[in-house]
Order: sequence, then structure tokens, then C-alpha cells
Amino acid sequence: MMTSPATTPTGTSRAVWAAIILLTALPIGAAAGLLSHAGGVPVPLAVVAGGGAFGGTAGLLLALAHFLTDNRV
Repeated sequence: MMTSPATTPTGTSRAVWAAIILLTALPIGAAAGLLSHAGGVPVPLAVVAGGGAFGGTAGLLLALAHFLTDNRV
């Protein structure tokens, strides 16, 4: 019986890694945006700061996950 790619161990583990990464990057981006606004930065620039922090965190965690799960020597 054939299984769909979403139910294979690789597809499941990728979904879990993606959820962990996004759920970790979201509060970091939100905190960066809120702290920027609290520091006197206008709202549009605070949103940009939060988005940058979210993207940077997500990229770093994605690279770290790839490094930690790579089985090549």
C-alpha cells in the first residue's frame, strides 16, 4: 500500500520542524516590533523591524535544523 508524502516519517518530521521554527520565530518578531515601537520608532518601521527579526530567526533556525538533521559525513 502506498502512503502519501505527508504521512511518511520525512514529511512528518519536516512539518514538525517547520511548526517549531515558525512558532519560535513569531514571538521573537513580535517582541522586536513591540520593543521598537516602545522605543519611539513609528509603527510602520516597527513592523519592518519585527518582520526582519522574524525572517532572521526563521532563517537561522532553518539552517540550524538542516545542520543538525543532515546525515552526510
